[in-house]
Amino acid sequence: MAQNIRLRHAQSGVITTGFYGFSWTTLFFSGFPAIFRGDLITGVIVLILSASSFWLVAIIWAFLYNRVYTTRLLERGYVFDDDPEKVRAAHDNVWQITSWLRGFSDY
Repeated sequence: MAQNIRLRHAQSGVITTGFYGFSWTTLFFSGFPAIFRGDLITGVIVLILSASSFWLVAIIWAFLYNRVYTTRLLERGYVFDDDPEKVRAAHDNVWQITSWLRGFSDY
């Protein structure tokens, strides 16, 4: 189940919502949640890959997309701006996969 976390841009102060955890909307609607969040290229790629793999990609992507989306927001200058317990849970969940994926970029 996806959890919400409030994020604030460090310079501009813009507040947005990040997510972590399993994405049911991505499971059922594949790349459309990414498109609706403004992540057009990722959404279209996931839609094409999902359709060509009999939706296997959608199942895998449902486990990853919320973390990927929130990580991209953090890389663009957003910082966690929520209750300390929620921030700790989100930080552990988001950076867990990010550090694992960055290990592949060393090769």
